[in-house]
Amino acid sequence: MSTSGSTTAPSRYSPLAMALHWLLALVIIGLFAVGVYMADLPFSPMRLKLFNWHKWAGVTLLALSVLRLLWRLTHRPPALPKTIELAMPSWQLQAYHATHYLMYALFFAVPLIGWAYSSAAGFPIVWFGQIALPDFVSPDKELAALIKPLHALSAFALMGLAGLHVAAALKHHWVDRDGLLNRMLPGRA
Repeated sequence: MSTSGSTTAPSRYSPLAMALHWLLALVIIGLFAVGVYMADLPFSPMRLKLFNWHKWAGVTLLALSVLRLLWRLTHRPPALPKTIELAMPSWQLQAYHATHYLMYALFFAVPLIGWAYSSAAGFPIVWFGQIALPDFVSPDKELAALIKPLHALSAFALMGLAGLHVAAALKHHWVDRDGLLNRMLPGRA
């Protein structure tokens, strides 16, 4: 927002929105990398440590996602510049909106499904080894077997959408050269 009292919409994301965006990006990439790495490890103290870290980071992702959604609902993001919106084919504009909505849904779905899997498998989550979280579902090995692939599938879907999001941002930056990416980069005007 302009400090001159104007009611014009912001042209850039706020510093907090930028911080939440980049922090969530790092957490999601780290969670995905550790999740893929640890999935096939043999039972060992290292695997147990990684699973605990993964669960702690997943709960943190969930908390950050709540904060980000609350911020987004109470602070309108900058609209696409009209020149960019008019230059985009309608399918790109629809993909832009759909990708954002789906990513927000998966910010919640992936950790909640993981929490449900951990609970159903009989492994409680103790956030950072200090705060015992309630079971999301009752322990049930058959249910755990059904939930486990959903967690992986939703995580891969989130990474696929994130990859599409990055590719679109880089296309706008390097091919279209329209400055769209600068709205989410700190220190860029």
